[in-house]
Amino acid sequence: MARQTILPRRSPTATRAGEGLAAARRVGRAAGTNARMSAMGGDRGADLDPAAGGSVRHVPVLLEEAVAALRPRDGGRYLDATFGAGGYTRALLAAADTKVLALDRDPTAIAAGADLVAEAAGRLTLVEARFSELETVATSQGFAPLDGAVFDIGVSSMQFDEAERGFSFRDDGPLDMRMEGKGVSAAEIVNEADEETLADILYFYGEERAARRIARAIAHDRKLAPFLSTKPLAEMIARVAPGRPGDIHPATKSFQALRIAVNDELGQLLDGLAAAERVLAEGGRLAVVTFHSLEDRIVKQFLSERCGRGETGSRRLPGERAPPPPSFVCEGRQPVAPTQEETAANPRARSAKLRHGTRTAAPPFPLTDKLVRLVRLPARDKGKA
Repeated sequence: MARQTILPRRSPTATRAGEGLAAARRVGRAAGTNARMSAMGGDRGADLDPAAGGSVRHVPVLLEEAVAALRPRDGGRYLDATFGAGGYTRALLAAADTKVLALDRDPTAIAAGADLVAEAAGRLTLVEARFSELETVATSQGFAPLDGAVFDIGVSSMQFDEAERGFSFRDDGPLDMRMEGKGVSAAEIVNEADEETLADILYFYGEERAARRIARAIAHDRKLAPFLSTKPLAEMIARVAPGRPGDIHPATKSFQALRIAVNDELGQLLDGLAAAERVLAEGGRLAVVTFHSLEDRIVKQFLSERCGRGETGSRRLPGERAPPPPSFVCEGRQPVAPTQEETAANPRARSAKLRHGTRTAAPPFPLTDKLVRLVRLPARDKGKA
């Protein structure tokens, strides 16, 4: 059940939109400076390899662009679907006299946000919830319909900083990876899933070319002793599928895949996008920042279908029903990419993409099979040997 942190409203001093965007720029520049200093003090590529324990301060990427896409206004109600360290929430609060509903499924992030809730003086409601609970929470908290919603799908540094949570293999810790501390752990998947399922997880969720080789080695080694912590698994992967010098750690993609599987990250993303479509007001704006191709593929397909660019275009067979009216208006076909200045300050931003659209009055679209296939492992023919 969703849990919230909210303080009584005090009379805030309204901040004009122009001043707020300037504040958002300052937040981004300060965070970028921290990331640049961290990168200078660490190994080459550390910011790009969070699973290896590289420095990944949760710097909000494309912050100014995302806030501009939402066009915050005084009195508007906005959603930060991925609170994390609060970067986007702070920018939304600074951009205008807004009210913000911020969600995070990680109780650690909720606890860390208590000071910002107090600072916001009644303008911020912080709730522990998954994307799939977005519509219920927004309605129950009086935020529906929303004037805007932002999703930052990047991983949070707070999860990698705590070895006992099992997200990083820099320091040995339990093979866990559960954002909420409940449900199936990474250790259970690694030690109990059959070899074919393991290979599928590594290949489809981690885009790991050596997925079958790694899965075969896991299935062999776990018979001798179960994998219970992060370092032995990472070392085994590096042994059977070593990378080239200068590349990311050989276990990075496998750890990404396991994390996605443990937390159903892609399924939750699709659920969250669909919920945002249902809860955004006409004219409400959606902005989504992604960091790898799996996430971006889902967001691109979701908006493409809803902006009238999907397979149900103007061409249709005689007697075929006309496609439904677009539920979003999308600006431009290409995503917004970080500037050279931002990627120089924060190498983690290199792969980031921002896609955004504006809600129309049309009814929400149903989820298509094509979208659902992007978040699920392929079904296997159980009749095959």
